Amino acid sequence: MAKVQETAKVVKAEKLSDGIYSMWLHAQGITEQAVPGQFISLYCNERDRLLPRPISLCGIDRQSGQLRIVYRVVGAGTEEFAAMQPGDEIRLLGPLGNGFPMSEEIKKPVLIGGGIGIPPMLELAKSCAGDVTVVLGYRNADTFLLEEFEKEACRVVVASEDGSIGIQGNVIDAVQAEGIHGDIIYACGPLPMLRGVKAWGLEENVPAWLSMEERMACGIGACLACVCRSVETDSHSKVKNKRVCKDGPVFLSTEIEL
Repeated sequence: MAKVQETAKVVKAEKLSDGIYSMWLHAQGITEQAVPGQFISLYCNERDRLLPRPISLCGIDRQSGQLRIVYRVVGAGTEEFAAMQPGDEIRLLGPLGNGFPMSEEIKKPVLIGGGIGIPPMLELAKSCAGDVTVVLGYRNADTFLLEEFEKEACRVVVASEDGSIGIQGNVIDAVQAEGIHGDIIYACGPLPMLRGVKAWGLEENVPAWLSMEERMACGIGACLACVCRSVETDSHSKVKNKRVCKDGPVFLSTEIEL
């Protein structure tokens, strides 16, 4: 799959909740190739911010040639993006990384998202066949994207850390409380959550595909700034590491150590 560098135009930009923003970008070349689980690198217009910001894809609309990202403002780069308006332009590189493997033979996929790992699960929910169950973990009742998931999935279960909505606890608490089972697991979220998902997948004897969240620099596998620990020796680095941006960000849980 060839990477495309293009200047995209902002189509729609809005604030979803405190610190969480959504943006639709017209990027025909990237959209034609993108699949759920991949990400794009966005370049700031301010020249003193040289490194691109990697952000997962939340939506892929091939008909209109548009991509959607939903991101949290965490620094100067994302603050710049949050201030953009329709008609503004931004340089992109993508699609990057490997997406989630899908098959029509999968009948009961379970999708698990936590925190800012929730957005990339939305396009996956739209793309999966079968009886789709989605489990979402929030900090509190600030449940961004929840209504959109409820339109796409057969079943949506919510957990919140403070108990203000859904089941109090984390996504694994919700899975156990609701007796959820499936024939494949897809997950994206913070490392502690992914550890729990990996353990649950092993208990259920079900393959679990995990999308890793790591800080990145180049985004194309050259700098080795975003490695994670792997079970097997990597052919590129010759050590037990995998490059999250190039070899991932999606890995089979048994390929990596968490």
